[in-house]
Amino acid sequence: MDGWAGDDLVTGIAAELDELVARARGLASAGGRRLLGITGPPGSGKSTLAGAVAGALGTELAVVVGMDGFHLADAELVRLGRRDRKGAPDTFDGHGYLALLRRLRTADEPITYAPLFRRDVEYSIAAAVPVPADVPLIVTEGNYLLLDAEPWCRLDAVLDEVWYLDPPARQRLDRLVARHRAHGKNPSQARAWALGPDQENAELIATTKHKADLVIRPTG
Repeated sequence: MDGWAGDDLVTGIAAELDELVARARGLASAGGRRLLGITGPPGSGKSTLAGAVAGALGTELAVVVGMDGFHLADAELVRLGRRDRKGAPDTFDGHGYLALLRRLRTADEPITYAPLFRRDVEYSIAAAVPVPADVPLIVTEGNYLLLDAEPWCRLDAVLDEVWYLDPPARQRLDRLVARHRAHGKNPSQARAWALGPDQENAELIATTKHKADLVIRPTG
């Protein structure tokens, strides 16, 4: 989960969830391979929403591929001097993510394998998500799907739609702190990270909201 308890997010968008699933189903039935992006600030519930939509469609129609699988390893972040900014745009292999989405777009391999980020160990697991060629919809979620900087700006050419998830700031912060605590940070460390690197990234991501095809605002 991306900082939201699943029940909280589903409750917050209950009035829209059927419409969102129907919209995604329309993409899945449009012919060929389609890619739906879900973006928003840290802790907004991107992975929860992606899972809910894909789950409603079923595995024959949709597979979730997360951008977080392209986190640079901690050892590499330390080498680059970026470990204290993990989650910023330059702490991901953005070119690798773009290359994978291009492969998924063409759908000319029997199975394409995507990495999976394990938050409990803070590492990506290679080739953990199989994507068969006959699955028509890829739901991909991540922070920087609408960013203007390279290489993120090239995602526009491979994504059919991008939805922006924009929950109440207070609830997003509370759930973000809870997520950090659940994965090993003490209360002060969790809050410092949420208000520091996470907030800086959230402010950057907020500048991209106007580019989204759809803005989703869960209720508080």
